[in-house]
Amino acid sequence: MDMLTQALDRLFRERFTPDTIREIETGGSVETLWSQLEGGGFLDMLLPEEQGGAGLTMAEAFPGFMAAGTHALPLPFVQTVLARAWLLTNGIAPPGGRIAIAGPEVSRRGDGSLTAQGVAFGPVAEWVLAGFEGLWVLLPVAAAQVVAEGVRGSLFADFHWASLPSDALSVSHQHVGTSPAVLAATALVPLLAGAAARVLDMTLAYVGEREQFGRPISQFQAVQNQLSMMAERVWAMRMAARLAFHSAGHEPCEARVALAKARCGEAAVQVADIAHALHGAIGITEEHALQLYTRRLREWRRAAGSEAWWARKLGAAVLASRGSALDFIIANTQAAHAG
Repeated sequence: MDMLTQALDRLFRERFTPDTIREIETGGSVETLWSQLEGGGFLDMLLPEEQGGAGLTMAEAFPGFMAAGTHALPLPFVQTVLARAWLLTNGIAPPGGRIAIAGPEVSRRGDGSLTAQGVAFGPVAEWVLAGFEGLWVLLPVAAAQVVAEGVRGSLFADFHWASLPSDALSVSHQHVGTSPAVLAATALVPLLAGAAARVLDMTLAYVGEREQFGRPISQFQAVQNQLSMMAERVWAMRMAARLAFHSAGHEPCEARVALAKARCGEAAVQVADIAHALHGAIGITEEHALQLYTRRLREWRRAAGSEAWWARKLGAAVLASRGSALDFIIANTQAAHAG
């Protein structure tokens, strides 16, 4: 583990405890915690050194992003880091504050109103980066009508702007390949992989301690079978997420992101289901920390396009390549290696 990831992991472990997460989920203030991330320079890790950043590539930043998922960070840390680098690449000085990124569930009406649905970390964001039919824009949350999901502990929200706010930051996308929707999915895959890894660790610890018929339930073949299925999916998520971040710069490949979001989304449900099956009833209680991570798995899976949505995008890309599926895989794997 590199020094930056160690510093992030220590900060997340010490400051974002289960009790802190519960407090934020119920409307507690995030300002002090966010100022620590900002004051430590972590938000600019992808920016060039000459512009005050750490000059990391996406691949180098990946372990720190995954640590945010491991600790179920209730703040748009990864989203803000990616958005700040994306904005700077597009010639816009990033504003201060927490940035959420909307997925493909956005719309722009003829009257000029804008709507973004199912935005992860929406309730704790100050800005929303979104793409609307020829318009890529950073929108202030303060000017929006915000509708929370209404589920206890949810960090999802819908946003509606009656018109384009005067302090919105518009981005020209004539020469840039990465859309906000792709960036939104990119930000979620390390979080999904990290949360799944934590859920696996918690489940392994529990089945090793819980006894039935005089021995730990981890010794039962049926439990071992479930654990092996769970571990396979957790490591597949990690590999898929890392592939999405296999880039020397700040521009993710849409095909690799589509693959990662589809694979992580599909596996997230299975990992959560197995974890709760092996924990039994205790895993769904408010007092137990397991539900903090499995709820995030289900939320992040739904955000920025479901696995079905990204699978269709991936299938369309394969068909457009006019080669075989194997040719498509080899080409994108080589591109990732070269990056």
